[in-house]
Amino acid sequence: MRILIKNSFVIDPEKKSSVKDILIENGKILSVRPNIDEDADKIINGKGLYSFPGLIDIHVHLREPGHEYKETIESGTLAAAKGGFTHLCCMPNTNPVNDNASVTSFIIEESKKYNHCTLYPVAALTKGLEGDEICEYGELKEKGIVALSDDGRPVEDSMVMRRAVEYAKAFDIPVFCHSEDLKLAGNGVMNEGFISTKLGLGGIPDIAESLGVKRDIDIASITGHRVHIAHVSTKKSIDLIRAAKKAGVKVTAETAPHYFTLTEEAVGEYNTYAKMNPPLRTKADREAVIEGLKDNTLDVIATDHAPHSDEEKMVPFEQAAFGIVGLETSLPLSLELVRKNILSLEDLAMKMSINPGRIIGVDNSIREGNFANITIVNPNFKWEVTKASLVSKSKNSPFLRDIMEGFSEYTINNGNITWSRI
Repeated sequence: MRILIKNSFVIDPEKKSSVKDILIENGKILSVRPNIDEDADKIINGKGLYSFPGLIDIHVHLREPGHEYKETIESGTLAAAKGGFTHLCCMPNTNPVNDNASVTSFIIEESKKYNHCTLYPVAALTKGLEGDEICEYGELKEKGIVALSDDGRPVEDSMVMRRAVEYAKAFDIPVFCHSEDLKLAGNGVMNEGFISTKLGLGGIPDIAESLGVKRDIDIASITGHRVHIAHVSTKKSIDLIRAAKKAGVKVTAETAPHYFTLTEEAVGEYNTYAKMNPPLRTKADREAVIEGLKDNTLDVIATDHAPHSDEEKMVPFEQAAFGIVGLETSLPLSLELVRKNILSLEDLAMKMSINPGRIIGVDNSIREGNFANITIVNPNFKWEVTKASLVSKSKNSPFLRDIMEGFSEYTINNGNITWSRI
């Protein structure tokens, strides 16, 4: 199939972004230049639209196998395509846990039934996510994993963590770190501070995260292997990561749109849709996250998409599950950083495509010869977040009833249109 995208603003972080045409044939980009006048099976009028390198989310929870009532590979990857994502990395905290080749193979084969996007499994660092015994990383890599993580909880035993990172280094597999001191986090359910005290809720102090971050940075330093710090939410963590990068430690880091958009005040009157781990933090932390994105301390914007049923959210705050959905709201929330002149369009492409791609070995840049993974964005389209508008199986978003600005008009994965608004 030949697809011709006419007159879109092509985002190129390495060269100069400009209005060009893009010709796609047999899944690959045949030409990128002005005024392409050739026949095509599908012609897309890109005037006023942005063509981004296909968005990549390296931190999602798709729940299948084992928790299909929350989300399935089919519904989650469809939500991703609608959100503009061409590639996803799904976390291993399924049932059974993705700590072996058979679960990895199931996830990959199941995603191929739908082809909404390219799905890469992240395998467990330790068997059963129990933090005791490391898995067979070589076999898992052969089956198609791109990273390792016990996301959802840290590996508490520092010696096990060190050995896991050393073993991962032997296969050149990045380690994604859920950095947290569980003893300090205790039974907390939101950020520790004035608001948690006012609401009578147990608090999670910021040092529960930053102490975990320091431990994982130190392990990266001593092993010489690359680690990626997930869902960064605090100023203290960002300061540590910034210093580690200056010291030459092989560390990258991500944050999520809710951490640069919301604060702990979103909990309001016990709003469980604003309950997540790490929790929403203070205004100062939110500003530090924004600064960290601006100065490239934070390399990646990921969603930490964590679907839960209403039965798990419509309960007292202390009992509610941690996590929110984010695949369909990430793009418009991140575009706000461009509108506020915090990031350029090219910066945003780096955070949402190029950098996450480099971490997992994927190049979605829009250049001749590359596979055609392109997100065509309408920056001005306004829409309301409602339960009906979300295609994710779960609807646990703190942005319900908010008006978003920005949407994927077309999502193209390996030359196939996997989402079209029209």
